[in-house]
Amino acid sequence: MQEISKTPLLSKEEEIELAARIQKGDQSARDHMISANLRLVVKIAYDYNNFGLPLLDLISEGNIGLVKAVERFDPSKGGKLSTYAAWWIKQSIKRALANQSKTIRLPVHLVDRIAKMRKITAQLADELDREPDDEEIAYAMDMPVNKIAHLKSVSIRPASLDAPVGEDGETTFGELVGDDNEATPLENLQEKSMSSDIKSVIDRLEDREAEIIQLRFGLDGNRPLTLEEVGERFDVTRERVRQIQNIAIHKMRRLMTENERQRSKEEVQEERIEQEKMKVLQEFFSEQLAS
Repeated sequence: MQEISKTPLLSKEEEIELAARIQKGDQSARDHMISANLRLVVKIAYDYNNFGLPLLDLISEGNIGLVKAVERFDPSKGGKLSTYAAWWIKQSIKRALANQSKTIRLPVHLVDRIAKMRKITAQLADELDREPDDEEIAYAMDMPVNKIAHLKSVSIRPASLDAPVGEDGETTFGELVGDDNEATPLENLQEKSMSSDIKSVIDRLEDREAEIIQLRFGLDGNRPLTLEEVGERFDVTRERVRQIQNIAIHKMRRLMTENERQRSKEEVQEERIEQEKMKVLQEFFSEQLAS
């Protein structure tokens, strides 16, 4: 990990120069571009941690995607390598997560706590007529807030549905969490991927534009705010907030178009195939939960 940070990031001009050399078969240029972008792999791998594969395995899979991106990158199409490579890195990681066949057994005490947390969360939601926050769940379970966050993180992992839990050893994990409304591990993965893609675009907006988008659409984890509420925070009129919001949305659409332009027809087709595989796996998870 420490070695990764020693290679400096590339400027736009350096990316163009190295890409031209790579297209001519220059191995040293290829290795240099890969080394300069390894920290991007680590950053993205952390986003997919706790989905069923160890972090080092995620990084290894992400490296495969980075190599593909470096070998196919064409700066003449516009856009930066980091934006183009991010898509390939995520595809490699998601493919590895989707293809893993072995389920991960959680310790019995964790399974019990997760089941209890979900039941209490559902009860509180009925009582409060809204989703309870971590503090409310922690108070009901007589547990520190950070423990609730940990349980939520662990519960995302695909655990064995047939793993026996509880003191009697007869109840299975699938019976405890087999709720049709509960998101499957695959759905959690897809949601995480979408959130990550949106974040990468928002990060390229101006600070005020990014904050307004986050507040208006609740992307910061809180409820979406009205134009008036956002206007009060920035001391501007609701109409000015609307204008900034629309400008930001226009920029986001343009940035997403630029990202798409970097991808060839072959890459788009590959993504569609992956989406079909995702649908098949989603049906499999649904059948397992229903059985």
